Amino acid sequence: MEGEGSGSAAHAGATGDPLVFRLINEIAIIDQLASRLFERVMPGDLTLPQFVVLNHFVRLGRPSSPLRLARAFQVTKSTMTNTLQHLDRAGWVTITPDPADARAKVVFITEAGRAAREAAIAALAPRLAGVARGISPAEVEAALPLLARLRANLDAERDTPHAVD
Repeated sequence: MEGEGSGSAAHAGATGDPLVFRLINEIAIIDQLASRLFERVMPGDLTLPQFVVLNHFVRLGRPSSPLRLARAFQVTKSTMTNTLQHLDRAGWVTITPDPADARAKVVFITEAGRAAREAAIAALAPRLAGVARGISPAEVEAALPLLARLRANLDAERDTPHAVD
């Protein structure tokens, strides 16, 4: 595993690598390790992709279409449709025809979906406390604006067409 045995930032990449690459590489390793942690503690039948969709709804606070969700998560529409069907069967989302375009769908999180997300976060809490050992709340708070800007820049980069050499 990529992050195995890497106890310090010195292992985030070769010192000659560009600084931003080293930052994103570190984030990628954290993502891999955090994903495995999340998968191990998800309650009941909730999978990590389902949790991520529920969390997206709570974070943004609005309904979405399957196509917008697929684009946001950079997966195929059929992959997102499959995830949404599981969430719908569990009662965690509702999928209705779009009033503006009957051919399209609108997806809403339900109260049960919010409760499933909260249960997942509660299951994660003890493990996250261990992960955060030695990191102060102030350090976490200070890191959030930088990470949010980096996420916004990556979002914009995803949507920018690039010439192919």
